[in-house]
Amino acid sequence: MSETPVKQQSTAAFYGQAVASFGLALLATAIGIYNLKADAWVRGFLGIAVLYLVTSAFTLAKVVRDRQEAGQIVSRVDQARLEKLLAEHDPFEKL
Repeated sequence: MSETPVKQQSTAAFYGQAVASFGLALLATAIGIYNLKADAWVRGFLGIAVLYLVTSAFTLAKVVRDRQEAGQIVSRVDQARLEKLLAEHDPFEKL
């Protein structure tokens, strides 16, 4: 008997909380860098470093998600092949 895995979806509240948390963290970091008592080039460097870190984190998250989804697809194809072979196999058939 095949069991179809239930696709996990996040709720709208979880999505909203994640977006709000990201926005708040980015805003707080930007305010901290702006109010930093340092030369403009130091603040600029820190700003660019934060943007680079954010884009790298998004890229890493996408790569991890894509790998996981690809593994699930391959697993489901292999499972379907196995189920087909088992359905077609007759243990009482003479060889």
